[in-house]
Amino acid sequence: MTVKLAITGKGGSGKTTIVKAFMNIFEEKYPDKSILLFDNDLTSELAHSFGLDIRNTIYGIRSGKHEYKTGIPKDMTKSEYLEWALQDILVPIDDNVDIIESWFVGSKDCRCPITKQINDAVYKLLNQYDFVIFDCEFDLKYLNQLVDTEIDCTLIVANPSEASAHLAQRIKEFSLKHCAGNQLGVIINKVDNSKMSTLSELLRKYDLDILGVIPYDKNLEDHVVDKNSEVVVNAIKTFYPRLNLPQ
Repeated sequence: MTVKLAITGKGGSGKTTIVKAFMNIFEEKYPDKSILLFDNDLTSELAHSFGLDIRNTIYGIRSGKHEYKTGIPKDMTKSEYLEWALQDILVPIDDNVDIIESWFVGSKDCRCPITKQINDAVYKLLNQYDFVIFDCEFDLKYLNQLVDTEIDCTLIVANPSEASAHLAQRIKEFSLKHCAGNQLGVIINKVDNSKMSTLSELLRKYDLDILGVIPYDKNLEDHVVDKNSEVVVNAIKTFYPRLNLPQ
């Protein structure tokens, strides 16, 4: 059974660092399990953090602009072709981890058959992995336009500021209907001691289910591209037992 984790939030909140931290935790806890990193963020920052410039995307398949690594097999149905094409654009990170880029997605208001066919093909791909981590574009709506799949745990990344907390509340409202009753909560990221009083005020003011707090890691200034942080990994491990994820 595939475990699906979605990381949402405003750009710059620290989503990519947190996605990579969860990848490291899953690899440590379950070294034999397969992981798919699903980059649904238009900035493609997750791929860049691995030193990758991925040009072959799900949008490229939909638009017919994808250049395949091999010739297209003959006598395929459209559904078989889409499933094959998705396999063709997977990029391996290591033996058990792959990454895929969605880039632009089509609206579900589009009645063309390709919308449902891509939904079905992506859904099948997701369920070939033990873990899927989605790096989302703002909220779950954009992801849901591409694939209708149940998310076990959705984490909204917010920073300890009034504007960020207000935005997290909006993301929560936009995402609730796509959570299928599963866990939806907030992680407060980049917290330093000087902001603890501000954080306490925000918790009182906004109706947010705070699942964890991550301290500010000054060392990330030296990892601005690769987004790696041992501080973030260790912080997530402290509140991991609260999450609707395998323990």
